[in-house]
Amino acid sequence: MRLDAFGEGRGKCLRIGKNVQLNDYVHIAGIESIDIGDDTLIASRVFISDHNHGAYDTKDALSSPDVAPATRPLISCPVSIGKKVWIGENVCILPGVTIGDGAIIGAGAVVTKAVPARSIAIGNPARVVRIFNDDMGEWGRV
Repeated sequence: MRLDAFGEGRGKCLRIGKNVQLNDYVHIAGIESIDIGDDTLIASRVFISDHNHGAYDTKDALSSPDVAPATRPLISCPVSIGKKVWIGENVCILPGVTIGDGAIIGAGAVVTKAVPARSIAIGNPARVVRIFNDDMGEWGRV
């Protein structure tokens, strides 16, 4: 399924793959690109966003705390969630994040950077704690 966002016709979109399960109170805030792969399971109260209200990590045009957040420019960076990903309860996925195929994001995690395929990430900020070892067929500690 491809849902095109309302806007100025700049190709903004949300793509949700086949057999994706979204549970209650999932909040997806997209202005440019959020891609969710096939067979992904998203628990309740998950927040996914591809944008911030303002710029905070560049030297050019930084946003001032004197400007109301709602009037600051929207700065976006695409989010990509792979296939067969499991996202636990109360997770936040922030702009620019890529989550690899088969990854698991533990409940309450705040994902601020990429999570490799076939790994488990937990915490705030999320960090990888296990990676699936294909040769042994088990989850190994990092």
